[in-house]
Amino acid sequence: MGSLDLPDSGIAYVDTQVLIYSIEKIVPYFDVLIPLWKASETGELEIITSELAVVEVLTGPMKKGNNHLVSIYDELINGTEIQLMPIDRDILRAAAKLRAQTSLRTPDAIHAATAMSIDCSVFITNDIAFRSLSSLPIQMLKDIVG
Repeated sequence: MGSLDLPDSGIAYVDTQVLIYSIEKIVPYFDVLIPLWKASETGELEIITSELAVVEVLTGPMKKGNNHLVSIYDELINGTEIQLMPIDRDILRAAAKLRAQTSLRTPDAIHAATAMSIDCSVFITNDIAFRSLSSLPIQMLKDIVG
């Protein structure tokens, strides 16, 4: 198993799966992501995602009635470990352009547009749809765990 290639400083944009793998301790991704969270704790990296992640992480636990997991996600969402970027008209317009130019689904286009708007140092995901975007510095978790 490999490891994340994290920059020494900057912004790490995380797709929603990163939050799910981290909070729910999904193997083998959980172990690969530990250095990301440690880099955030030490102030080396800032972890950012879109407000869209709120809907994406809470839907499953709410559907299953898992209030404990909802509370854990609420702590993450409302805490200081990650910063949530708002979905404004500029992001939506950029996402629409990405949808028109690629095969990205709307949520993925919103994540990509948000990451591009903040000029992230690394974009961590496990969704192969993002491979079509050469403008993002993508770290694909599937590639790391082999």
